[in-house]
Amino acid sequence: MSSNDNPYEKGAYGAAGSYTTSVGSGEAREGASSAAPVFTLGDAPPAAGELIKDTTTAGFAADVIEESRRQPVLVDFWAPWCGPCRQLTPVLEKVVRAARGKVKLVKMNIDEHPAIAGQLGVQSIPAVFAFKDGRPFDGFMGALPESQVKAFIDKLAAGTGPGAEIEEALAAAGEARAAGDQQMAAQIYSAVLQREPDNVEAVAGLADLLFEAGQSAQAEELLGQLPDDKAGAAPIAAVKAKMALAEQVAGLGDAAALERRLQADPADHEARFDLALLQNAMGDRAAAADSLLAIVRADRDWREDGARAQLLKFFEAWGPTDPATLAARRKLSSLLFS
Repeated sequence: MSSNDNPYEKGAYGAAGSYTTSVGSGEAREGASSAAPVFTLGDAPPAAGELIKDTTTAGFAADVIEESRRQPVLVDFWAPWCGPCRQLTPVLEKVVRAARGKVKLVKMNIDEHPAIAGQLGVQSIPAVFAFKDGRPFDGFMGALPESQVKAFIDKLAAGTGPGAEIEEALAAAGEARAAGDQQMAAQIYSAVLQREPDNVEAVAGLADLLFEAGQSAQAEELLGQLPDDKAGAAPIAAVKAKMALAEQVAGLGDAAALERRLQADPADHEARFDLALLQNAMGDRAAAADSLLAIVRADRDWREDGARAQLLKFFEAWGPTDPATLAARRKLSSLLFS
């Protein structure tokens, strides 16, 4: 999908993890700034070689103190003559690489650079100190087995790293949508997709925004780029169901005309069914559900249980936790099992 086709993508990707965009209506809004707003998702995860390094007394402040303000840093105090150090260091390096950027490892030879170890009170080695937010946070002494080292790093890295950042960005996109800021939501989803092209929530969110902006073809193209193992995920299914419902509504006509038909003949299930589709399209989910429930109550076999089947499609499009879904499910259960 080209940027010219996407109303939420009139900017361009800049540096890694950065995205600039603006939504244009063809005319500048009065008082609006000409500068496009920017949403930045932090730097890409570091390469494996950047995760592990040696440091010196002079480099400790930058390599450990400052770096730990971005993600946790382990400091391995060791010496060439220390047998347990030679056992622990390869284990530390292996587990840190497996953590993929959630934590860094800095090694300090205390024979060459004893000052920092002395300040921290290191009396035996190997000694590992974990730094977070510029200060010592946790640590251990001795050559622990790999399983314990992994548990230590997992606990240290909980809630940090690229995965946590993506989760925070998606939450921010949801908040932007709830606040009516579709442009910012689109920027955030796009920034996430720059980092993770097949992130299901970001694909679904951006496709939904495109669809609401009248760009159905672009939304379908975006959804079609997902691999098969993610194409059936719940957020994707919800967007597809929403698009299918909109297609179903096309050509149904005027809601007022359908209501007049029902006034003349309350048993006109065809009119009530079409009215439910229109009510849903207009955002009145409770009324749409009630219309279909009325058909189920009057004639469960109409269209081979078509009213119930349509209601289930609504549930899929609305999502399992939507209040309208929860309320209608309770009513449907009461009808079916009464």
